[in-house]
Amino acid sequence: MSKIKAATAGLKVLEAWGVKNIYGLPGGSFDSGMQAIYERKDTLHYVQVRHEEAGAIAASAEAKLTGKVGVTFGSAGPGAVHLLNGLYDAKHDHTPVVAIIAQVPTKRMNIDFFQAIDEEPIFDDVSVWNRTAMTAESIPQMYDEAIRQAYKHSGVAVVTVPKDLGWTEIEDQFEPTADLYQQPIMPEPDPKRIDDAWELIKNAKAPLIYFGIGAKHAGKELKALSEKFHMPMISSVLAKGIVEDEYENYLGSTGRVAPKPGVEAGFANDLVLWVGNDVPFSIFLINPRAKVIQIDIDGEKLGKRHHVDVAILADAKKALQALIDKGSDLPESDFYKASLLNRQNWRDWQASFNEDDSQPLRPEPVFNEINKAASDQAVFGVDVGNVNINFMRLINLHGDQKWTTSGQYATMGYGMPAAIAAKTYYPERDVFSLSGDGGFAMLCEEILTQVKYHLHIINIVFSNETLGFIEAEQTDDSKQPLSGVDLIDTDWAKVGEGMGALGITVRTLAELKDALAQAKATDKPVLIDVKLTHEMPFTTEHMALETNKWTSQADVDAFVKKYQTEGLHPYGYFLKEVSK
Repeated sequence: MSKIKAATAGLKVLEAWGVKNIYGLPGGSFDSGMQAIYERKDTLHYVQVRHEEAGAIAASAEAKLTGKVGVTFGSAGPGAVHLLNGLYDAKHDHTPVVAIIAQVPTKRMNIDFFQAIDEEPIFDDVSVWNRTAMTAESIPQMYDEAIRQAYKHSGVAVVTVPKDLGWTEIEDQFEPTADLYQQPIMPEPDPKRIDDAWELIKNAKAPLIYFGIGAKHAGKELKALSEKFHMPMISSVLAKGIVEDEYENYLGSTGRVAPKPGVEAGFANDLVLWVGNDVPFSIFLINPRAKVIQIDIDGEKLGKRHHVDVAILADAKKALQALIDKGSDLPESDFYKASLLNRQNWRDWQASFNEDDSQPLRPEPVFNEINKAASDQAVFGVDVGNVNINFMRLINLHGDQKWTTSGQYATMGYGMPAAIAAKTYYPERDVFSLSGDGGFAMLCEEILTQVKYHLHIINIVFSNETLGFIEAEQTDDSKQPLSGVDLIDTDWAKVGEGMGALGITVRTLAELKDALAQAKATDKPVLIDVKLTHEMPFTTEHMALETNKWTSQADVDAFVKKYQTEGLHPYGYFLKEVSK
């Protein structure tokens, strides 16, 4: 029987499971791991990030984009701790990730040695499975178990490996279980519950579909049901792209970052078909008096976020098809017709700014040009902040385009490591990272990673010299003096050039068009610094488009002036129009 170093045997297990990339930064305690990476360099691609947080985010992003487990590593002590932020992103967005954590040699553990810490407790909260290798022979089996646990629980599995155990030679005889793994069989819908759901749908006056990432394989069924029963659709933020943005029955997402029609529809309905959705803010986004039909494959999710009248434990695709087969065509309701008119009014209003050359630039012309530049296979790594608002409202996802952001955890700095993961896994696709100047500053050193690996990524930084998302909260929600949100103007193009990328500063629409043309013509990483307006995006939480008992005409006039909303009407305006 041939011998193999235990750390190398572990990497062979990863490869058997189809892992292509591993993200991390070496440390002395991970020397045996780096030796293994060197030995497997022809079959496993190592990406040297410049900060462990970026490696963990990249692994999480790769898993979100592909559905396959992502892998990252960190050295003992500080390297391990740096991973936590990216691992919490994976935890909160229910993403399978394996983290390999180095530990000092076994004879140096637990005696206050250099960089030695008790690592298992640190990872207990973030992980679904968390173990330390006690023998070299156990390492390949632990890697195998870690992947199985990550897939089973859609979360983070942690393997801690003392340095000396990774060096130890063992028999090369372990057989991974990758070939035995099968996707779980999704539950079939209970026919009685389908009957009950149909009774609610056919008797509703204003029925709405509200879907989440759990419906990611059911785009066709969502559209078919929407058309047959004339139910407009809204989605969670992360579910953007399941149905193409141009589809007329899709009103967009709901919540603070959403377009106006989706937010208004959330409160104007009397029935919600809630599909594969676990949004923690849902209680604030949906009419509390509406009846609810919830579809989910996880019984723990049923009724978790909102009261539910009919709960269907089933695969979204199967349950939606069962409803389609059960029900008959329904007429267009006033709610449906008003919602679609509201959607068109909103999109027309946004498009009216597409050629606006105000300086600093508005987001609409910038994102309009990004839409033009992106291919049908483009991938977007989207940071956290106002960039989420503009992406949700202004990027028209279509074709085979993909995107990823930090959803429920919402960690700034996500955009660039996510783009690195996208370009590493999909080298033939065009990849964009989109970040505000606040988020970009957090992990901007990863431009060096892009340069090192010749990753042609178009990094766009929206510089508005503020932590805009927080500024809006302080101004509109807590109504406090602005504190700690101001950022200094930075020449990000020069920063990019200093790291080896093509850096371009954009202040006008013409300069933006030229910058995107240059970006497509080069094979280098590109950093485009767009000097963006300091004005906040249209607020859907504090709209004042019509007078009522809370809103005076003066409030409306001030709102219209602030957000330039001439020609933009509230949902109620369209409801009156269709009811005439």
